[in-house]
Amino acid sequence: MTTIFSHLPIPDSQSPKLNTLPPLSLYIHIPWCLRKCPYCDFNSHAIRNDADIQEKAYVSALIHDLESTLPRVWGRRLTSVFFGGGTPSLFSAESIDTLLTAIKTLLPLEPGAEVTLEANPGTFEAEKFADYQAAGINRLSIGIQSFNSIHLQALGRIHDAQDAMKAIEIAQKNFDNINLDLMYALPGQRVNDAGSDIKAACAFNVQHISVYHLTLEPNTLFYRYPPVLPDDEQSAAMQDVIERTLADHHYLHYEISAFSRRGRVSQHNMNYWLFGDYLGIGAGAHSKISFETNIVRQMRFKQPKEYLEKAALAGARSEATVQMQHTLSNSDRYFEFMMNALRLIGGFENALFQERTGLPITVILRQLNEAEQRGLVTRDHMHITPTQMGRNFLNDLLHIFLPESRSFLTDAKESTSK
Repeated sequence: MTTIFSHLPIPDSQSPKLNTLPPLSLYIHIPWCLRKCPYCDFNSHAIRNDADIQEKAYVSALIHDLESTLPRVWGRRLTSVFFGGGTPSLFSAESIDTLLTAIKTLLPLEPGAEVTLEANPGTFEAEKFADYQAAGINRLSIGIQSFNSIHLQALGRIHDAQDAMKAIEIAQKNFDNINLDLMYALPGQRVNDAGSDIKAACAFNVQHISVYHLTLEPNTLFYRYPPVLPDDEQSAAMQDVIERTLADHHYLHYEISAFSRRGRVSQHNMNYWLFGDYLGIGAGAHSKISFETNIVRQMRFKQPKEYLEKAALAGARSEATVQMQHTLSNSDRYFEFMMNALRLIGGFENALFQERTGLPITVILRQLNEAEQRGLVTRDHMHITPTQMGRNFLNDLLHIFLPESRSFLTDAKESTSK
């Protein structure tokens, strides 16, 4: 009898229990940039003058924000910390040190926890790399995007190819764990240009490389005024060249856009992809926090000015910085798990699905059968893995698991890690 009923969907009115809580990460959003890039749809705000960055006030607000949400994560330890943006490297090393000291006091870090800071290759930021390392940052993620100055200019970046190479050299003097972010299918880019970019990145022998296809996102300048981009055939050829070049240089392709040396995968992003928990503080930051019977999503107030005002109330009103909150339904749980885990080249173990969602794998048996019949996944009683075709047509694969009540584009974008 138990076996028969385990194949039936669990009604959303019933909250399945989690036997163990997943790992917990911390994301800290710094919302300012020197200039808003025309392709960027993240919560970032261009600086018009020095008064736009209220660095000390924002650091204080982040600490109050973290203190106010402690009851939700009390007793848990952090497996990773990530400073994202915007451009976190606009902040001083002193501010980063203040934040990390407060974090370690309030939420202890696991031994060997990964602490990442996103940085731009501009001279102003690169000069602070050594101080960031001294403050406790142990992984640097540099937004290179391209080693071609013409393409960088087309992307609206404020650095050129020489700045990019110099920044990497400075970083390597201070860090032994570095990620380079690159993009392809850029305006005016040819296949051999993309090949030159990835070869240049490989030549630095860094520990991690992320390579993203440029997409025209709503609410960006590129979306309103689209540039001429490579067609699908050219983009596919670029992707092929990039993946073959990275393989030739012994980088492990472990997620659709991520490549690493052995043992150097991104701990923080792996936690996202395996449906772990993350607490997000800062303007517009998102959180996913699990409890025994509930999984809750939150979003902080997006505008920096409003976030600062709300954070000032955090002592008097718990989580005053939270603008929106909702509890995941059962269908939310299984879709969001699959949306993230199917990005992994090696897939995931069946047992992890129930561990992280509280649901038996049989609740998606029909969808799994369809995905397998269409050649988008392979599976056995232990493991589920997206095929090459499944990765190439990931949106089609995810639509199989999409509940009718969900907005695919909104939810997929919300869960995409930087």
